[in-house]
Amino acid sequence: MIPVWLGLILLLIAGAKGLACTNLLVTKGASRDGSVIITYLADSHTLFGVLAYSPAARHAPGAVRDVYDSDSGKYLGQIKQAAETYSVVGLMNEFQVAIGETTFGGREELAGYEGGIDYGSLMTIALERSKTAREAIRVIADLTREYGYNSTGESLSIADKNEAWLMEIIGKGKEEKGALWVARRVPDGYICAHANQPRITQFPQNDPKTCLFSEDVIAFARKKGWFTGEDKDFSFVGAYAPPDFGALRFCESRVWRIFDRAAPSLKIPIELVNGTDPTPLPLWVKPDQPISVPEAMALMRDHFEGTEFDLSRGVGAGPYALPYRWRPLTWKVDDVEYLNERAISTQQTGFSFVSQSRSWLPDAVGGVLWFGVDDTYSTVYVPMYSSIRRVPKSFAAEAGSFDEFSWDSAFWVFNFVANYIYGRYSEMIVDVRKAQSELEGRFLGEQPAVEEAALSIFKESPERARQYLADYSCRLGEETVGRWRKLGEFLIWKYLDGNLRDEAGEVKHPGYPKDWYKRMAQDGGEGLKVKKLPAAKN
Repeated sequence: MIPVWLGLILLLIAGAKGLACTNLLVTKGASRDGSVIITYLADSHTLFGVLAYSPAARHAPGAVRDVYDSDSGKYLGQIKQAAETYSVVGLMNEFQVAIGETTFGGREELAGYEGGIDYGSLMTIALERSKTAREAIRVIADLTREYGYNSTGESLSIADKNEAWLMEIIGKGKEEKGALWVARRVPDGYICAHANQPRITQFPQNDPKTCLFSEDVIAFARKKGWFTGEDKDFSFVGAYAPPDFGALRFCESRVWRIFDRAAPSLKIPIELVNGTDPTPLPLWVKPDQPISVPEAMALMRDHFEGTEFDLSRGVGAGPYALPYRWRPLTWKVDDVEYLNERAISTQQTGFSFVSQSRSWLPDAVGGVLWFGVDDTYSTVYVPMYSSIRRVPKSFAAEAGSFDEFSWDSAFWVFNFVANYIYGRYSEMIVDVRKAQSELEGRFLGEQPAVEEAALSIFKESPERARQYLADYSCRLGEETVGRWRKLGEFLIWKYLDGNLRDEAGEVKHPGYPKDWYKRMAQDGGEGLKVKKLPAAKN
């Protein structure tokens, strides 16, 4: 039987694997306040977004841990349990270590190893056993060496209060145990990003302070005939996941957008990702200005606005500039294949977070997981301190499931509002963003005072400080869900049946935007024109 807390973690990650996630890594020197920040958007059409919690524990000698595949729930076997495991909230532990991922797949022949450990379980087990990002990398490396790797290719963001690392990992196929991987520390003062395509090409092979890798990562590629040059020229991407058009247009385009917004002075050309120039993007860039937590949130809310990929434009956006496109990602007309752009912000996000790790604060206070469910553009990021021992009821798995709507579930409440506004997006999103700004602005504004109080309590009792922060995080979570229920009611009242109530409550009928009427007239032609009747014959 799966332990309750482990089942919650499986729900947290399950379904995120779908070539659809986006991560940003911000180092201390690149952040506005010296935090290490990572973001994770877990995107899937069938992912029920919840906030999991697993408690810290001590284990008897010889204890084992069951491993279940985080996507399917399939039982994979047992591994040796650590003597001590740490508490984990979402994908951040009590020592401020946070992990995110994006799936890149890679060479199909390197998948399919039976048993072993899948990517999602590796993430959570690493958090249970690590006090630093480097320790998490070593846990993942040791576990895959001993038990095998069960998933396809993954890019992992791994951060602690001092460093941010990008780790890319892929299996060895059905018959061979182990994993092939490279991990690079993002230089201080820089940012990195990944979005379902591996990023590491050549890497330093004699600098363990900044780069770690599996001992056979080059030799294995040589054995398979995927690399024949000198070791110094070896590229992880080139050997294990050569990019195609889709990798650039649907994946690297999101990385380009983050870099272009954070460092516009670099003028990175869009041609590197629109399919006309295969030159790789830089692995990391130095932002023009330090990035704050709310600015990291803003980067995760992008729809390519103002670029040639802008999803709010064109007939696909409809009359109300909806910046989303329904699946499939590509489609055909008269045997010609076309595509929908894949932006950072997308309708199928199950949950997302912005983690904040701070070295100048005790771990009980320093780690914050700003957590939200559903679309990043319309969600509210609520601060969940990584040391807390419980989570808000409405964010927990017990509040509902993907198979049944529930007003008790944060996931369903936020999806109700988001799906309701899709029909008149450009009008309704204004009300949503106003409520979002009010809540997030209050949470960010309260943060210094809340943490000052927590630090005061911490000096007398670290446990009471954790309790104080748990009370605060859970209260904000429930308040946010309650506010969103009321927002849904307000939107139905304000926009009922194509109406629009003004501030005085008076019902008006705005109709469609002017440019859409022009499209309707062009499409309808003579058939839609109001005509003057000819004179009646006697």
